[in-house]
Amino acid sequence: MQATTVAPSASTEAKRIPVPRYRSHRGWTVLSAGFRPFFLLGAIFAGLAILIWLPFFYGELTLATALAPRDWHVHEMLYGYLPAVITGFLFTAIPNWTGRLPIQGTPLLTLVVVWLAGRIAVAFSADTGWLAAMLIDCSFLLLVALAATREILAGRNWRNLNVVVLLSLLLTGNVAFHLEAHFNGAADYGIRAGIAVVILLIGMIGGRIIPSFTRNWLVRENPGRLPSPFNRFDMAIVAVSAVTLLLWVLRPQGVATGAMLALAGCLHLVRLARWAGDRTTKERLVLVLHVGYAFVPLGFLLTAAAAFQLVPASAGSHAWMAGAAGIMTLAVMSRATLGHSGQQLTASRGTQAIYAAALLAVAARICAVLQPAWSDALLHLAAFAWAAAFLGFAILFGRLLIGRGKSRPKPEPGRSAT
Repeated sequence: MQATTVAPSASTEAKRIPVPRYRSHRGWTVLSAGFRPFFLLGAIFAGLAILIWLPFFYGELTLATALAPRDWHVHEMLYGYLPAVITGFLFTAIPNWTGRLPIQGTPLLTLVVVWLAGRIAVAFSADTGWLAAMLIDCSFLLLVALAATREILAGRNWRNLNVVVLLSLLLTGNVAFHLEAHFNGAADYGIRAGIAVVILLIGMIGGRIIPSFTRNWLVRENPGRLPSPFNRFDMAIVAVSAVTLLLWVLRPQGVATGAMLALAGCLHLVRLARWAGDRTTKERLVLVLHVGYAFVPLGFLLTAAAAFQLVPASAGSHAWMAGAAGIMTLAVMSRATLGHSGQQLTASRGTQAIYAAALLAVAARICAVLQPAWSDALLHLAAFAWAAAFLGFAILFGRLLIGRGKSRPKPEPGRSAT
């Protein structure tokens, strides 16, 4: 007798999906959800830090930091700005993953204060001492990793523990950065390790949300070819990327490293092509996700060229950090802010302008590396365009982040706004 397979009912399926819970917040609205303070402060810091770094780099401004100008700039973007945005995203996404209450109020304020203290400690590390600066600065990622671990374990959301692993690796990279900068005079392994973790985070999280958000928009607005969902092919690419980036961290030059980087870059190009980004040109809020992710394969390919000593190493690093990380964070911050404050998920002209400014900044910064004769003018263009993009975000979205807008997301069909 042949067994009959009965499809689970909708109610049965619903029980398998964690449902985020929300509670009213009587304090400051900005502390009602993780994305509010960290997106706003992170964007302001990203814009101001670049405006400070440019005269610092040219010797026109002095900071009381123990770090060299290059290292201060890299550290504050890699281990200052990005952890703030990552925290804002995770503390907003984890309740959707686990069905648990969000972190808000005093615990959230504590994390904000620790993050700010880290920025101050690093800026004045020549006075406070490198060790004190390291302990204060690194305590932020430690607290975030512990909080994320607690929430994911309590919600039995085992599959997202890999995010905690990457947070722990980012913390390790930050510690290595401080130790290298103090004992060797410059950080190298700590920089590459941090970049590697950030690219893996983009590959894992972006690889899920980009095709999902693209599918949702295409189904409603432009029926036809749909993006391929996250599957084993994507898992294989992330695995290849992890091995490749580990090799790059340990040995950035050489034939083997260059070949692996080139292979990973080509695989990410194939991955990106499977997401139907070419069909999203009418909605920049969706298109910008694809544009940001395009700098992941470009970064791999430029870094491969650097491994063969064909271009300077910083070309690939800026494609990854200014391009992939910068544009992707702007895209996620704007989208999440709109969705979680009950706004329509579409890019206004102002939003499109900050995307364009960020893209201009990335192009100018990469060209400054590839065209040394024009580097001064291109560096200034990149710095001012970057500041315009991130300070522009703070101006455009600040009222939503600190206002009395809804904290509960206005989700897309079948997907939350995060």
